[in-house]
Amino acid sequence: MQKDTSSNTRKNSAKHLHDTAISIEHVWKVFGDRSADALQAIQADNLSKTEVLEQFNCVVGVADVSLDIRPGEIFCVMGLSGSGKSTLVRHFNRLLEPTSGKVIVDGRDILQLNAQELSVYRNEKIAMVFQNFALLPHRSVLDNIALPLEIRAMNKNERLARAQHVLQMVELDGWGNKFAHELSGGMQQRVGLARALAADPDVLLMDEPFSALDPLIRRQLQDEFIALSKMMNKTTVFITHDLDEAVRVGNRIAIMRDGAIVQIGTAEEIITRPADDYVTDFVAGISRLKVVKAKSLMLKKAEVEQTSGPISSDLPAVSTEENLTEIIQKMMQSGGPVLVKEGGKIKGVITSNRVLQIVIEGAETS
Repeated sequence: MQKDTSSNTRKNSAKHLHDTAISIEHVWKVFGDRSADALQAIQADNLSKTEVLEQFNCVVGVADVSLDIRPGEIFCVMGLSGSGKSTLVRHFNRLLEPTSGKVIVDGRDILQLNAQELSVYRNEKIAMVFQNFALLPHRSVLDNIALPLEIRAMNKNERLARAQHVLQMVELDGWGNKFAHELSGGMQQRVGLARALAADPDVLLMDEPFSALDPLIRRQLQDEFIALSKMMNKTTVFITHDLDEAVRVGNRIAIMRDGAIVQIGTAEEIITRPADDYVTDFVAGISRLKVVKAKSLMLKKAEVEQTSGPISSDLPAVSTEENLTEIIQKMMQSGGPVLVKEGGKIKGVITSNRVLQIVIEGAETS
């Protein structure tokens, strides 16, 4: 019996590693000369951040955070200024060392890497895109993009060819010989993204990359990044303080407050089922029209047929991933309910009453 249990544990562990690109396990970051003492007191006596500051002159940046990030997903970490989001993400490339906890990337605890291994990890496995572009002013656009490959000692012709290819991907073909001061802010951010992509990392860290841009340019770059992400399938950790941006960009969102994770979920889960009053207030300005999907809104086919008889296949249909705005438009055109289909098969029905429940009454989705 013990053998079977051990076997199941190994299988579950292997599956977890396969399904997880980044795993953060009970990470604490306490800043200050007495950080170890402060952490011990926090864990023993459940001290508040204010008490830690008063008693130990230390600041709690990250408080017991555990989370898993899936391969290929865009995982948004968001919160107000001082919530700990940037502090947390800087542990992923060891720009910061945790006071306690583990940071595991593709099954490897990166806290155990020596200096040489860490250098290779940062240069080949993970890349970061900064808010302030961080371009070298004395280098051309092409040379800025090729910098990570130059550090790898890649042949000049090869690295410039790859840089040129990535430049085309971010729609800046023809700008390779320009310098940063000759580019607009949006173009400079494209160069920063291209430099990260040129290294072909498995993981992208993006620290509020579009927040310094004008709203129109910001939205355009968000759309371009989403399309590029789907094409390249990079695991991306995207830091933002803007909920609208997180909803548009992220597959899942983690909301932070005072260094801790308050809730993790899809935009739909967080907005329709907030974990507490803080999250409720945080998401109050986001319309459900943007996030509620047909798959969670629909009444299942069997339930409808049990009470109302067979469903007509002539009704207009939406896919499981279409949102409330698209559903309402389709209902207005047809003047009645709509089918929800997946792979050509009817999965359920959405009625006007169900839409009213979600929009007006704020009912939970399934």
